[in-house]
Amino acid sequence: MSAFTIETAARFVDQTVTLKGWLYNRRSSGKILFLILRDGTGIMQCVMAKNNVAPDVFAQAEAIGLESSLIVTGRVRAEARAAGGHEMDVTGLEVVQAVADYPITKKEHGTAFLMENRHLWLRSRRQHAVIRIRHAIIKACRDYLDANGFTLVDTPIFTPNACEGTTTLFETQYFDDKAYLTQSGQLYNEATAMAFGKVYCFGPTFRAEKSKTRRHLMEFWMIEPEMAWATLDDVMELAENFISHIVAFVLDTRREELKVLERDTSKLENVRAPFPRLAYDDAARMLEGKGTEFVYGGDFGGTDETLVSEGFDRPVMVHRYPAAVKAFYMETDPADPGKALCVDVLAPEGYGEVIGGGQRLADLDKLQARIREHGLPEAAFQWYLDLRRYGTCPHGGFGMGIERCVAWLCGLEHIRETIAFPRMLYKIYP
Repeated sequence: MSAFTIETAARFVDQTVTLKGWLYNRRSSGKILFLILRDGTGIMQCVMAKNNVAPDVFAQAEAIGLESSLIVTGRVRAEARAAGGHEMDVTGLEVVQAVADYPITKKEHGTAFLMENRHLWLRSRRQHAVIRIRHAIIKACRDYLDANGFTLVDTPIFTPNACEGTTTLFETQYFDDKAYLTQSGQLYNEATAMAFGKVYCFGPTFRAEKSKTRRHLMEFWMIEPEMAWATLDDVMELAENFISHIVAFVLDTRREELKVLERDTSKLENVRAPFPRLAYDDAARMLEGKGTEFVYGGDFGGTDETLVSEGFDRPVMVHRYPAAVKAFYMETDPADPGKALCVDVLAPEGYGEVIGGGQRLADLDKLQARIREHGLPEAAFQWYLDLRRYGTCPHGGFGMGIERCVAWLCGLEHIRETIAFPRMLYKIYP
């Protein structure tokens, strides 16, 4: 039989089990102690009656502090009023370590204090729920791509060149050369797509943006599918089906965690393909007269994205931005060369861009010219140019930042809660 965990309690009703965990909370009612334990899979109330255990065991249970590590023995029973629907009647207790001064108490703590103690704050019920939802999002991403013919091909962390612009690179020494922490695996994805057809990479990416907004981290995780023989329409269709699958999976598997976060799930239940599609010019017209600093021809800021998306009950796909504000590798629209064949997927409820992508520039001469226009070192891109020399074809894909998606689905105010150890401007401890 498998080992008991709180998450699997339903399989052990009326059985005597051993629970290894930590004291999350405790209440007393005279001759009865209510020990609230967590074990990493959930929280369970363990009821210790004074006449069911030795006097020294009861006294020990009364004295230990929060986050003491314990091994509890007892009988599991169904209890509809309990969190998770089950409780344990305790018959034995072993204290592995008694804690007396756990720094995070039940009182209100400031954000700065909690971030300094992030390694302990992760034990709270709210943070536990966020990370479990993050896990479900990542699983949904990989399951969807794996089931739809994509091959995972890992891309490097150290790179010799920029992908998203030279001003946001973290530079490091690579023996006798300079190298940079990757901003995206996309350029390498284009190479592997020409070998495998449909690919994706998943890993950490780095942006040295001096930004303190609630939407930005210096290090974040991104999943990036790329497809050979794909147009912008193919990319948009993949994006809407991909997001729809992720949201449905989280609703199906993480309802309890969403309840802990008090997330309004009715807003997530509206997220189903197809998504509305909005040309940049139409979105720009929507912003006219709304009191923003937006100027036609520029990229959207966070406020602009919120204003564009607020009229929709699901993500909206804004496409064909001015080519001048997009990356050097974007294909241009044959019908309007001033526009890029790109798309940003804007989440509702003010969460902004969760996906950015588009069709890649396939012509060798045009790509060389674009690299020069952006002042990039052409020698570092020779391998990338080879993809246009040997079997070029229409291709495209996108990147989705995991943390932005977590913030949206969890309904979080700030992105710092979306990853176990966030890296923010001037914040690298712990």
